[in-house]
Amino acid sequence: MPEELTGWELVDGHHLHKVFKFPDFIRALDFVNRIGAAAEDQNHHPDILLAWGKVEVTLFTHTINGVSGKDYKLAAAIDELF
Repeated sequence: MPEELTGWELVDGHHLHKVFKFPDFIRALDFVNRIGAAAEDQNHHPDILLAWGKVEVTLFTHTINGVSGKDYKLAAAIDELF
């Protein structure tokens, strides 16, 4: 895993996962919307779980059924948004 990615977990060598915490729902929702815009820009779309005060992001490349450079690039972009 690249050093600049902090808090991301490589799960079973298959996907990246990270939980982001927020003080309320509206800020978590805003973060999800910003992730969506970044995902569209990169044409790479994560699985996102939105809950009160929490956003969980899972990244993997479907075509290879595992992690690729696209996942690391989007993870870095998501960290910048946070």
